[in-house]
Formats: sequence, C-alpha cells, structure tokens
Amino acid sequence: MPGGGWEPGVPAQGHGAGHPGRPPGPGPADHDGHRQPDHGHGRPGHEPVPGHGQHAQHGHAHAHGPAEPVSGRLRKVIAAVLIPFGVAVLAGLVVLWPGGVPPHEHTGLGFDQHTERAKVVSIEGRSCAAVDAAPGQGEPREQPAPGTGGAGSGEQAADRCRLVTFEVTSGKDGGTTFTEVVRPDQSRQYHDGQGVVVAYAPQAPPELRYSVIDVQRGVPVLVLAVVFALVVVAVGRLRGLTALIALVISFGVLSQFILPAILQGSNPLLVAVVGGGAIMLAALYLCHGLSARTSVAVLGTLVSLLLIGLLGSLFVEWAALTGNTSDETGLVHALYPGIEIQGLLLASVIIGSLGVLDDVTVTQTSAVWELKAANPALTASALYRAGLRIGRDHIASTVNTLVLAYAGAALPMLLLFSVARSDVATVATSELVAEEIVRTLVGSIGLVASVPVTTALAALIASADPPAGGERAERAELAGVAGVGAGRGARRRGGGRRRRR
Repeated sequence: MPGGGWEPGVPAQGHGAGHPGRPPGPGPADHDGHRQPDHGHGRPGHEPVPGHGQHAQHGHAHAHGPAEPVSGRLRKVIAAVLIPFGVAVLAGLVVLWPGGVPPHEHTGLGFDQHTERAKVVSIEGRSCAAVDAAPGQGEPREQPAPGTGGAGSGEQAADRCRLVTFEVTSGKDGGTTFTEVVRPDQSRQYHDGQGVVVAYAPQAPPELRYSVIDVQRGVPVLVLAVVFALVVVAVGRLRGLTALIALVISFGVLSQFILPAILQGSNPLLVAVVGGGAIMLAALYLCHGLSARTSVAVLGTLVSLLLIGLLGSLFVEWAALTGNTSDETGLVHALYPGIEIQGLLLASVIIGSLGVLDDVTVTQTSAVWELKAANPALTASALYRAGLRIGRDHIASTVNTLVLAYAGAALPMLLLFSVARSDVATVATSELVAEEIVRTLVGSIGLVASVPVTTALAALIASADPPAGGERAERAELAGVAGVGAGRGARRRGGGRRRRR
C-alpha cells in the first residue's frame, strides 16, 4: 500500500490485545510508531493515534484505582461549610471550657459518698440468730426441707451467716478493721483477699464509719479492655488503632468537657452540641481520613443532629417531660440546683444518637462512592436510588438496635410495671417510660433521616463535578474505540488488495 500503510498480512489486533497496527516482533511497541503521514488520509474517523494514546493512559490510571470524583471547586464548597463549623466548635470549647468539676461537700447519699478501698481478711461462720441477722424481720428461722434430716440439717441452715472482717487499705485510717454480717440470702458474697469499696462517714461513731458498698473489679475490666484493644488492632490494623485513639478522645471530651461544663451550670443542650461536634470531627476524620468522602459523612451527621435537637426540644416541651425521673437526676439537681434537668435530657438524646449516626452516615457515603467507582456513568439520581436501597437495610437493623438498647437499659423498670400489672397505656404515658419513648423515637427519626440526607449529598457531590480532564478522557476513549474499528477495516481492505495483486 503506498505511503507506508499497514503491512499486508499482519493479523488484526483486538482492542484488548494491543494497539491497532502495532508492528509484530519482540520488545515494547512505540505508541506513536503507527502514526504515518498518509495513514488513511481523508478517511473519516481514521485518526486513532491521539485518541488511542489517551485511551491507553486512561486505562492505566484506572489500574491504579479510580480517582476521587470531586474537583477542587467542590472541595472548596465543602470546606466553606465545614471550616466555619469546626471554628464554631473550637470557639465553643474555649468559651464553655469548665476547668474541672466544681467542688462540693459530700452528702453521703447515693453516689455522693467519700470512698476508700479495703480487703477481706477473714470469714467466720456464725449462727444468724447469734449475730441477730435472721433471714427476715419477724420471719421464722429457716427450717430443714422435708426428708433432709432432723436437727442436724436445721443447725447447718441456722449457721449459714458469715462474719466477714475487712481491713481498710487506703486513706488516713489505713489498717483499720471492721466487721459485717453477711446473710445467706444476700446477693453478694465474699471470699478471702477480695478487694472491696467502702463508704467513709467521718461524722459517724468509729465502729460505724466504714461500710461496704461495692467490690473492686478493676482487674477484670482492665483485662477485658486490653483484649478488646488487641482484637480491634489485629483485625482493623491501622484503621483499628485510629478507632481506639478516637475512642479515647471521645471519652476525654465527655469526661473533661461535657460533664464538668454541665455541672458548672452551662446550658446542657449547647454543651452537648459543642461536645458532640468535637467528638464527631475528631472521630470521623481520624478514623476515615481527611477527604471529601469523610466530609460528606460529617455534613450528613450534622444535619441529622440538628433535626434530632429540634425534634427533641419540641416533644420534650410538648410532653411536659421534666427529666427528673430517677434518684440520680434528683441527687444531681439537689447538689447543683443551677443545672437545667430538662436540658440534660435533651443532651442525653443527642449524645446517645451520635455514635449510631456516625456509623450510618459513613456507611452510606462509602456505598455511594464505591457505586460511582464501579460505574462512573451513573448519574446523581441513579446513585441516590442505588444508595438508598442499601440504606433501607441499614435502617431496619439499626432502628431495631436502638429500641432494644433502650429497652435493655430500662428492663428492671419494665419488670416493675409488669409486676404491678399496669395497662400498656398507663405505662407508656408515665413520665418514666415516656422519657425513654421520646428519647428512642427522636433518635430513630434522626437516624432514618440521615440515610436519604447523606445519600443525596454523596450522590450530588460524587456526580456533579467530574475530575479535571475527565470529560476529555471520555472523549478520548470514544475516539480510541472509533480508531480501533477503522484500523480493522483498513487491515481488511489492505489484505484484499494484496490478494488481488
């Protein structure tokens, strides 16, 4: 063929096998080696080289993973929303920082007691009658079961009480001992050497200043925490390690900022929003990286938290919930009368929903991004519909998780209502239960709303603005496909002319 066209007899190369018109032989082929000046002059669509070269580069880029479908312009838009929010959270932390828990005099009630540590040094079996610790006030002494023997068995039952001696191991009275009688029907029994927590009442007589209120369980809890950390790091590796760091930060914000700030008299709802925002930013960016994908999850979580705050404020006020429904809240209000107990209820709703919201928004954002990477041709509406189908399964399981979590926490209270044989309407509308119902349903509404909100944000951002040069790459790919077809036709025509010669 004049002008140095494709050599006759060269077999046609498929698109997946290599470049059309690539010369045979060992060694790498030159991408531009087939760009001859008279390579099909005047034939429409017969300029495969520029398009084909770009198509090859496009495929090479995909071999290293899809580029993140967010341009610099959209990153600036996301930053314009998140940076002011981050600055507001930081300013809130500075302004509301409490500087520690305010001091107060211990009342000796409930958890507000001065405590020390002690251990069991001796246990002696005694007759309950001898130590005036009969199984119940005015109840007859425990009798042997029928057929188990006579006086011997009755004597053993009567001697089941134990006189336990404890030694104080901390505080100014270290080394002091005291004794307590443990009846056989008590739920907590002791063994030699066991560590306990004792309450100290300095105004009481010396023999009554110490009393056991709990056992020391620091070692098993610490071992369990270490096992948990090892499992998380072993499975999650670096991501698991960052998750543990985020968990420590969350506990730090909760214990060093949220709780002391509320005790100082700051508005509990404002404190919860600022503290929750700090936890959200630290946890999400630390665990999932500083990226547009994480920023979308943060935006979805933020919108859902605002919805939860608004709905919580509305229904707590409408249902006339005071938040003072337990001995703990009553004691807190008595110790710190300036605390707004109703705001404390709203704060608990926000903090309780935050962890589940993070999980849902991150999952939805990742799902949309992976769908876009798998099929870059998907439009925003197609991404939204596909992501929402994934989110519906997540909604079903997570809402059930929230309800069961709150029901499990309130199980003793529900048992008391069952014992009282109260009807369902009375139980549900009592403040004690209605508070949990409002907390559960408001959190669940925010959780359900986070799925379409986050999915829509992710779909819009993933599809609205392709990466720089993406459109040119698509045109180049089409041009490359056209070049392949033209090359095949030219080879067929060239082969025919050779046969005619």
